[in-house]
Amino acid sequence: MILPAARRLRPTLLIVGCGDVGLRVLRLLRGRLRVLALTSSPHRVADLRAAGAVPLVGNLDDAATLGRLAALADAVLHLAPPPASGRGDPRTRALLRALARGGRLRRLVYASTSGVYGDAQGARFDETRPIRPATDRAWRRADAEALVRRHGRAFAVAASVLRVPGIYALDRVGGDPRERVRRGAPLLAPEDDVYTNHIHADDLARACVAALFRGAPQRIYHVNDDSTLTMGEHFDAVADAFGLPRPPRLARAALRAAVSEVQWSFLAESRRLDNTRLHRELRLRLDYPTPGHAWALASGGAPHP
Repeated sequence: MILPAARRLRPTLLIVGCGDVGLRVLRLLRGRLRVLALTSSPHRVADLRAAGAVPLVGNLDDAATLGRLAALADAVLHLAPPPASGRGDPRTRALLRALARGGRLRRLVYASTSGVYGDAQGARFDETRPIRPATDRAWRRADAEALVRRHGRAFAVAASVLRVPGIYALDRVGGDPRERVRRGAPLLAPEDDVYTNHIHADDLARACVAALFRGAPQRIYHVNDDSTLTMGEHFDAVADAFGLPRPPRLARAALRAAVSEVQWSFLAESRRLDNTRLHRELRLRLDYPTPGHAWALASGGAPHP
């Protein structure tokens, strides 16, 4: 439980950054908790209310709009991304300053990225591996993680960090891998290919809920499925499952010249995340243990890798 039942019969959760994954969390928790959702877009208020949340309009880039967050929630699920530039995350800093004034918060879950590790050259590792951010984007996430864990220690809040790799779902805007295959976007040649990690958006939502109820203080969790695929194997499996042409392959130098620096950081970093803590400590049984289970459900065939 988020709080002992004797203290509060129906705890209140605040979701910060209630986009696609936040809405999936809302569906899981509807009727179980009172859920507030912070949004910077007034036009989303009706949709959030229809999904079962109490909408709050506030902007993480404007600290003056966050004052009323101080004592509203027992738990916070922080899904909002950092700004698009810089090496720090002032949004998370502003949020935590607002929450610190209330003294009510007891649990905090932050969804970060596995990109904080940088390139591990294909190594398989658990959450004890030191981080080595290689891009400003990864440094911003590392900064947010440090702020969250520091807040937990300073204010006796059970703060957990979820390190999340590529999120996919066929009904997720920007997360349907068929879109990339249909564009014919190139990938690395097999001899240069990298290991990649994935999590279905529904399983990520379930992991967020598990962390809210069972996450240990100051604990980091890899939230990835059980597959071990190179990027090429992953997208080839997508193409085969849906009758699409397999993506073209390019040598490392040719691909780097053809894509942006941000795209290259996704294509070039290779790592295999151990998700033992996800299974043992959060006690999560994945609905989609490999991407192939999602392709089989959608295409009516047997699971692919």
